[in-house]
Amino acid sequence: MVDEIKYEYKTVQTVRGTDGLVISKMQKDGWELVEQAQGTLRSTLNFRRPKKPQPWLLIGTAAAVLVILTVVIGAASALSGGGENEDESDKSTVAASEKPSATPAPTAAESYATEVITPQNNREFAALLRADYCDDANLDFATRHEGQTVAFNGSIVNMVPHGDSDTRYDFLLGPGDKGPNTAVGSAFKYEDVNIFDLKLTGKKIPATVGVGDKFRFVAEVGEFNAEQCLFFLDPVSTEVR
Repeated sequence: MVDEIKYEYKTVQTVRGTDGLVISKMQKDGWELVEQAQGTLRSTLNFRRPKKPQPWLLIGTAAAVLVILTVVIGAASALSGGGENEDESDKSTVAASEKPSATPAPTAAESYATEVITPQNNREFAALLRADYCDDANLDFATRHEGQTVAFNGSIVNMVPHGDSDTRYDFLLGPGDKGPNTAVGSAFKYEDVNIFDLKLTGKKIPATVGVGDKFRFVAEVGEFNAEQCLFFLDPVSTEVR
C-alpha cells in the first residue's frame, strides 16, 4: 500500500505586479501554486509541497543524546548539590570545632589525680606495698614507672645523717603506720635530703621529723638497687597524717 502523500502549506501575500517573480522563486524551492487570489493592491498566493520524510533514525539518535545529556546534567547537579551539602557540612564541622568545648578542662587537682599512681588506682603498686622488699616485683615496677609519681600512706622506718652532714639525711620509708617495726612492703629510700626537701604540708607542720612519724608520701619513682634491696624515690610532697 502506497503511503498517502502529506503536504505542508504556505501562504504568501504579494504586491500586484510581482506575482510572477514570487511564484517562480517558490517553485524553484519545490512549492506548487494551488490558489491565487488577487485583490485591489495585493495578491494572496497559496502554495503546497510534499513533506520531506522525517529522518527517524537521526531523530531517535538525537533523542537518545538528549536523554543522556539530561542524565549527565542531572548527575552533575546532584553532585554539585552534594558538594554544596558537604561544604555546608564542613562549614558546620568547622563552626562546631571553633565553638568552645562544653566540657570543662580538667582542673589541676583532677590532672594530678589522674597522673599519680596510688594503691587505689594501680594493682601492681598495691601488691608492691605488701610484697617482700627484695622481691623482683620492685625492679619490674621501677623499670616500667621510673620518673612517674606515686603516693602512699607510710611512716619513717629509719633516719640517719647523710655522710658528715648535720642537716641532710637518708630516710628509710615503709608502707603503713608501724615505723621501725615495718615488716612488709618495699624499702623506700630518700637519699641526701634535708627537711625542706620533704616539702611538708598539712594542718600541723612539725619543726622537725623523726622515726615513727606518719605521712602521706608523694614521690617520684627512681631506681631499684637489687643488691641492697632499696627502692629509691625523690620527694615531691610530704603530708602530715
